[in-house]
Amino acid sequence: MQCGVQRCYELEPHDPLAKSLASYLSHHTEEEQNHDVWALEDLKNAGFDPQTAVNQMPSQSVAQLVGAQYYWILHHHPVMLLGYIMVLEAFPPTSSRTDAIRDRSGLPEAAFRTLRMHGELDPHHSAELDEFIDSLPLKQTHLDMIGVSILNTALCLVTSVDSLRPVSWP
Repeated sequence: MQCGVQRCYELEPHDPLAKSLASYLSHHTEEEQNHDVWALEDLKNAGFDPQTAVNQMPSQSVAQLVGAQYYWILHHHPVMLLGYIMVLEAFPPTSSRTDAIRDRSGLPEAAFRTLRMHGELDPHHSAELDEFIDSLPLKQTHLDMIGVSILNTALCLVTSVDSLRPVSWP
């Protein structure tokens, strides 16, 4: 998102979406601050070494998921990032779904803080994103860009989840 903000600043003199998009992404960046730290703390609470996760090379599917966004931001238009955000925040886990995952995993409740927080926060973020998109003077080409990003994000997420394998307990 920070890359998207920077690109919007570059586009602002000649792009009618840039100023609003930069403002939205800046605000959303603040809302997402430290979620990576929370996830690493959850791994620690689950009994895993967070540094092992940090040092591990991301999978090809994760690189495709995130890398496409960087490419589109830098070489096409940062509005495409909205499709990525939409997919990630459109269907947050319910409390009962998180309970079911916790129960099946056998991991302690403390390992699910980030998942629970997203279950509480993302419905608000999703509604905010819908309102923001509706407020923009989007052309069909912008809608097409967002749609391509949505499809790519969904496909890469499915591929990422399908590639998950059980890990050894410490």
